[in-house]
Amino acid sequence: MSARALVLFPDPRLSSPATPVDEFGPGLKVLADDVRDALVTASAIGLTAPHIGVSARVMVIRMSPEQAPHVYVNPALVWASADMSTYEEGSVSMPGVRERITRPARIRFGYKDLDGADHEEEADGFLAAVIQHEIDQLDGVFWIDRLSRLKRERLLKRFGKLKSAASP
Repeated sequence: MSARALVLFPDPRLSSPATPVDEFGPGLKVLADDVRDALVTASAIGLTAPHIGVSARVMVIRMSPEQAPHVYVNPALVWASADMSTYEEGSVSMPGVRERITRPARIRFGYKDLDGADHEEEADGFLAAVIQHEIDQLDGVFWIDRLSRLKRERLLKRFGKLKSAASP
């Protein structure tokens, strides 16, 4: 398994809305495999096609290494609860920093599978946060955009120091 390289922050592709998928064929299955391979290689929970430099509304989620990755095509939120939950989030595209993000605690979302069939599911807890995080990514909303200006500036400063320390 040879995974594609991850797009790293502050690459503008991470802040651009992904293009909806309208062709369901072998090319989509190859893309989904590429996203899945990158997710497994990075030991991530969720990953989108934009994370590997492809503007397509494809996300793959695997909540634990024991689970098979699940592919969602053109996912979109249908409903979100008024009650909120807070979880620590981060991104493989911005390694080394994490911050707490508050999102709706329960959601319903629609998506297509690799054959183009429509599906709708509900999620709550951490899974709901993961799905919202990845849908945000597909919408061109990078996770730090959900932080207050002050928290975002502090996080960017920490990230800059980490990058400087890692540079030879």
